[in-house]
Amino acid sequence: MSTLPSLFISHGSPDTVISDTKARAFLLNYADNLPKPDAIVVVSAHFEAGGVAVSGDEKPVTIHDFGGFSPQLYQIQYPAPGSTLLAEEIAETLRGKGFASGVVFNRGFDHGTWTPLLLMYPSADVPVVQVSVDPHAGPEHHYRLGLALSGLRERNILVIGSGSFTHNLHKAFAAMRKGNRFACAEDWVTRFVGWMGDKLVHGDIDALLAYRKKAPYGVENHPTDEHLMPLYAAMGAAGEAWKAECIHNSMEFGVLSMDAYAFH
Repeated sequence: MSTLPSLFISHGSPDTVISDTKARAFLLNYADNLPKPDAIVVVSAHFEAGGVAVSGDEKPVTIHDFGGFSPQLYQIQYPAPGSTLLAEEIAETLRGKGFASGVVFNRGFDHGTWTPLLLMYPSADVPVVQVSVDPHAGPEHHYRLGLALSGLRERNILVIGSGSFTHNLHKAFAAMRKGNRFACAEDWVTRFVGWMGDKLVHGDIDALLAYRKKAPYGVENHPTDEHLMPLYAAMGAAGEAWKAECIHNSMEFGVLSMDAYAFH
């Protein structure tokens, strides 16, 4: 069996699961290219904690952690099982790598987890464990977190970082209110996306770790950077010799890049 890549997915707004977009079409079909995993570990931008929390529920509930969207979305359930055993193993591994890590319970699937998984694995028959981002830590922390998880890929466990390649919500909500989902990308967004894509393809880890200082319009595209941190976790999860492959690119609302990457 071939080794699974680690993935970074831009999950977009919760209505990605019901909207006719390029990102939804991509997610509906991409898993067909992969061996079916024995488990999935999601580093979600919507799971924030100090240190590293790992969800340990055997039967996670579905969290509707958003407001103002179609009533249809609040009826969605993603009934995949969790795995206390895998969560405990991950937390122990992370502690061995110097992270303050522990297993938490009563933590359901946030939309950073169920939005992509509902489309990729609609049967919901693969156990899923979530890992938190730390809003007070930066790229290096999350890259090291990914490196600590890299052994999972050898066991047919899929590691997904779920966030957003760009995430200026103030600008995005303004476009959403106008109903302009397919607006042309703003120049300050395309310049950032192009810079990040170039550094990823060329493996320039030093530049990527310093993106807030080096990338054009880095802070404008990520006023807070929790939605980009899963990218670094996915990158590290492929090991230090990772190679990046852009597997999807599209733009929504002129400011939300839906780009996705596989790391081999």
